[in-house]
Amino acid sequence: MLKSLLLRRDLLQPHLPQFIGLCIRSPIHPKSTISRRKFCSEMDEKIELDAAKRLAAETAVDQYVTEDTKVLGIGSGSTIVFVVQRLAERVWKEGTLSELICVPSSFQARQLILDHNLTLGDLDRNYKIDVYIDGADEVDSSMVLIKGGGGCLMQEKIVASCAKTVVIVADYTKRSLRLGEQWCKGIPIEVAPLAYVPVKHKIEELFGGEAQLRIALKKAGPIVTDNGNFLLDWRFVAKREYDWNEVNTAITLIPGVLETGLFVNMANKCYFGMANGTLKVQSK
Repeated sequence: MLKSLLLRRDLLQPHLPQFIGLCIRSPIHPKSTISRRKFCSEMDEKIELDAAKRLAAETAVDQYVTEDTKVLGIGSGSTIVFVVQRLAERVWKEGTLSELICVPSSFQARQLILDHNLTLGDLDRNYKIDVYIDGADEVDSSMVLIKGGGGCLMQEKIVASCAKTVVIVADYTKRSLRLGEQWCKGIPIEVAPLAYVPVKHKIEELFGGEAQLRIALKKAGPIVTDNGNFLLDWRFVAKREYDWNEVNTAITLIPGVLETGLFVNMANKCYFGMANGTLKVQSK
């Protein structure tokens, strides 16, 4: 019981300034009461999702990262924050994993490694990776992944391809029977800026649906990846049967495509933190 309360306090603490600010600013009237209830409901959902992510992340780290693990690939996204936090606990609090080298898959991952004083590696020197841990936007029943919601798909796939074992950590909202049930933003595709228009039309001709250039929210123009490329988000035809391996191969062969957010036959195990505090494990 005490552990549960401490975990909830730990998850709530980063959001306290926002919550307190809302309470101070809002006069007590019916509309503010509705707004506060909505805020509290959203906050409860955020805390629940964070708890699920933390459970999946910590379990994967404890089960797959051992003293025999010399090189670990670090993915990107919100769940990876908990992965790196647990790694730091084991290195600095528990005194283990002293020889572990962490290879990042993005600018975010690199900063997390440095911020937690873990040993930073790179593919030039550490191209043989023991384990790669990453999140996913969606995982289907065949363990086909959609990744790239954060725009790091090409580096993530490169690092994952160098690993002996690929482990995915996610919350329950990322678990589906088939792609498109939970993730409705499409499959990210990284393209050379010169080619985004012909690539867009070619994908739509081959497989239907709609491919849209991802536009930035806080800058004018499109999102630019860590590699200086553009992103197309392909919203494929819902409930249509696709052979994702064939789709991935065909799109990759289009001139101008650098990589797709389809990760086929790459993940070995997936950990899903569930809403009720339990863990679901999926294997190939």
